[in-house]
Amino acid sequence: MIYRVIVEKGEDFGYVVHCPAIPGCHSQGETIEEAIGNIKDAIRGCLSVLEEKEILPKEREIGVMEVAV
Repeated sequence: MIYRVIVEKGEDFGYVVHCPAIPGCHSQGETIEEAIGNIKDAIRGCLSVLEEKEILPKEREIGVMEVAV
């Protein structure tokens, strides 16, 4: 399955990654590559816990857009 993630430069350290499709699923890493590897592990972990509890998130389309203000 493919999940969209949001990567942000951390305030104090490396990069922070969020998976909006799974509330509470976040990770971080010193480099973008490490952060992406870590969020993949976090997604797997979140899904296994949600599967055990039989509370898998519904598939939904999430997009990321930039807006000028």
